[in-house]
Parts: sequence; structure tokens; C-alpha cells
Amino acid sequence: MMDRIIFGDNQFFAVNHISDEKSRAQSIRFKDDSAIIQTLDLAIDNGVDTFMCTTHDRIENICDHIRRNPKRYEDFKMYPCMPYAHKYANAVTEMGYAGTLKHFVPGNFMGSLFKGGMAFLSKDYLSIMELLVDSEMKMFKGIQTPVIFLQNVITDLLLGLGMVDILAAFHVYVKKKYNAEAGFITMNLPKLLTALESRGIENPIICASINKAGFRMSGGIGAYEKALRTRKVRVMAMQVLAGGAIPPREAIEYVCNLPNIESILFGASSAGNIKQTVSLINEHSMQYEMH
Repeated sequence: MMDRIIFGDNQFFAVNHISDEKSRAQSIRFKDDSAIIQTLDLAIDNGVDTFMCTTHDRIENICDHIRRNPKRYEDFKMYPCMPYAHKYANAVTEMGYAGTLKHFVPGNFMGSLFKGGMAFLSKDYLSIMELLVDSEMKMFKGIQTPVIFLQNVITDLLLGLGMVDILAAFHVYVKKKYNAEAGFITMNLPKLLTALESRGIENPIICASINKAGFRMSGGIGAYEKALRTRKVRVMAMQVLAGGAIPPREAIEYVCNLPNIESILFGASSAGNIKQTVSLINEHSMQYEMH
């Protein structure tokens, strides 16, 4: 079971869905790892023990800090989200496509790939997926990672191409290799749920935008509400404030009153915002349970 409240990393790496100006201010504020650690500690002190993060290079430093302080982070869990798309995009800019493949995929694969072309690729894309997962997971060694997520860029691309077998293989691999559950981030929850069910994945973990405004909810709010009411799925709700369009109390009340929402993901950078969000989620979750 996932924790009810999950802390996210958008604010650390200058992702702000409302304002470029705010993004710039955050990137200056969090240019030192100590500022990230301080904010994580604030979240922990407010009862939030799970951190969902991209596999950004700087997360490796945070992992090092956690390993050096086992007592402080005894109950701390991380939910890695992979791949960190910018890392690969930057590598392509620096090294070109062939160089990037060489960098992230071991050599013998490359030789066979150029010999066998597409036939090889289609036969062994699952092995490549496994190697990439392993390369992204290295930094989390020794840290609890009960759920490993696939980023929406990849989830939705594979979904759009009808390559659902790779999603199913990811699900199997993280269980086998890391004793973790697979999570999938998507911009189209109803469609992804149908695709995963078609491969025998029951009650999957899906992270999706869930908010009163229908912000980034492909297929529309009605289809999402129906899926939540009528199907078996464990949902982590993200972007619950719809990029700032909905006041926090109203936004959280709406999400907490929906069925099958197991977790709520939020990002904040100030002590006041962390405290307020946590107390609102706890308050409305209790009210929902009492009904």
C-alpha cells in the first residue's frame, strides 16, 4: 500500500506549471543540494515519509546523504520516476544518437544492433529496457523503493504506438529484480487502465492529473470519474491544484472525495505550504473515511 501523502520534486528542478518567473526563482533557491535536503526534512517533520523523484543527476547526491544518515531516514522511501528524459535529450545533443546509445547501452548490444537492424531491435527491446532500468536504479542502492514509476513521456508514447507489451514487461521486471511494484504516469488514465488490464495487470498503480478543472486529463473529467467509480485501480493524484487554478481547500476536498485515490502527490518549497497541504489532505481524508 502506498502512503496517503507523497512529496514531489518539481520545485527542486525548476518545473513550475504556472510561471516561468517562479521556475527561475526556484532554480536559484535550490542550486545547492543542502536546500533540497532541508525541504525534504521539513516534509518528513510534517509526517511525509515518501519522496517521488525523477532520476535527475542531483538526486544521486540526495541518495548519498540518505545513506550517510540511516537513523534520520529510517522510514524514508523513494519512488523513482524514469527515464529522466532531459538526461537522454542532453546526451543526444552532446553525443548524437549513436553516441547516446553507446553510452547507455553496453557494447555487445550495439554491434548486434547494427548487424541485425530492426529485427534485432524488436527481438531484444525488452533487454534494452531492462538495462536502462538498471542504469537508472543504480543511484538508489540501499534505499527503500517500493514503487518504481515510468514517466508519462514513455508511458503515453508506448500506449500511443500500441506497444503495451513493453509496459507489461516493465511491470514484471521491477517486481522480479527490485521486489517493487510498477507505477505508470500518464495523461490518459482511462485508456492506460484498459491497456494494462488487457495484459492481465489487475489493480495497477497509475499516477495521473486529477483535479476539478479537468487540467491535463485526456479523455475528459467524466471518463476519469467513471473509471475511478467502476474499476479496480490504485491512483496517485497529481496536479490537484490544476496549475494553481483551484484554491487548495477546494482542490483537495474534491480529490479526497473520489474513490480509489490511494495517494496525493504535491510539491512545495516553504514550511507554511507543506504544513497547510498536509493538514488539508489529512482533514479531508478523515472526513471521507467517516462517510
